[in-house]
Amino acid sequence: MKTKAEVYVVLKDILVKEFELDAEQINLDANLYEDLDLDSIDAVDLVVKLHEITGKKVDPEAFKSVRTVGDVVEEVFSLIAA
Repeated sequence: MKTKAEVYVVLKDILVKEFELDAEQINLDANLYEDLDLDSIDAVDLVVKLHEITGKKVDPEAFKSVRTVGDVVEEVFSLIAA
């Protein structure tokens, strides 16, 4: 994953396969909690999955401010770019 677009594709794939979401629901502006019905447990599972894929530790404090799919893309991209 070298670009934000690649991060988005991987994230979308995770949300569809792991959280059984409809791919049509997922876009950069989709709110994780309101639009996609994820809960705090799902958020933790997502952080674990992102850690497995990137090999980078996701800071839970930074992830608390994440609200949309686009926010997750930005957070993951900043991790892999570091």
